[in-house]
Amino acid sequence: MIGISEVEAAAGLVAGHVVRTPTVSSPGLSALLGVPVTAKLELLQRTGSFKARGATAKLLSLDEAQRAAGVVAVSGGNHGIALAMTAAVLDVKATVVMPRTAPTRAVEIARDAGASVRLTDDMAGAFALVTRLRDEGLTLVHPFDDPLVVAGQGTVGLELAEDADDLTDVVVSVGGGGLIAGVAVALRARRPDVRIWGVETEGAEAMSAALAAGGPVPVPLSSIVSTLSAPSVSQLTYDHVSALVDDVLVVPDREAVRGVLDLAEHAKVWTEPAAGALLPAARRVLERVGAGARLGLVVCGGNATTADVGRWAADFGLH
Repeated sequence: MIGISEVEAAAGLVAGHVVRTPTVSSPGLSALLGVPVTAKLELLQRTGSFKARGATAKLLSLDEAQRAAGVVAVSGGNHGIALAMTAAVLDVKATVVMPRTAPTRAVEIARDAGASVRLTDDMAGAFALVTRLRDEGLTLVHPFDDPLVVAGQGTVGLELAEDADDLTDVVVSVGGGGLIAGVAVALRARRPDVRIWGVETEGAEAMSAALAAGGPVPVPLSSIVSTLSAPSVSQLTYDHVSALVDDVLVVPDREAVRGVLDLAEHAKVWTEPAAGALLPAARRVLERVGAGARLGLVVCGGNATTADVGRWAADFGLH
């Protein structure tokens, strides 16, 4: 497991390459949820999500041979965007493997940044292809099974601990678990009394399945939320979450999309369903901990188009 020193080192490494995103109190969300709410706005990160942090930390750590070989990553969208854009800035050739269910915008951004984008039928196929490309000599930048990447994502928690007023509970979205693992390391060191909650969507339940099984297990994927759809978590992220996180909650896709609309209306921010899932999870946290809570929400990304959100809302009968 990584410690706070690794997160602090990552913060020094990525300084000047990523945005120190705003941490703001939200009157709108506070009124909606009935308790004080602070939002860490990672959707304002340079690549539209927190993923730029881990990708930057990893790419800056490569030696010349690894840089020359080029890098490869598997992604449901945001990690691919982050890798492609960061690699372009650092003059490293990048290949991004995504399932065809990845948001069209993510594919377009990665290609426009100069990455070679390979599409597969599903996420399991994407992970299989990226493994083959790694074996052929490309340097793998894993979205969550890498201590450097986890430490990079942990800089979100470091900033939240430094910038937020007193919090009792922090809610973090979970895909493969890199973000919540890193955030948990930072918060446990800097705010040890804060409760940390993860949220997944139904059909993308890799971490909650791992916690139930006592270790990583493969899970079937059916959620519309491609950015949370890891076919399994890693031993690395499982170890951190099982040791440091209070619980991982699971919400339906419909509630995640409703959360996107509520965040737009009440918080005035445009998010993706991975961030929208925070609101139904926050309500469940409040049911468990009571009205004295002071919530922190890590608003992880905003890489969804108006067409995407409109289609999802129509599919679920939301307005």
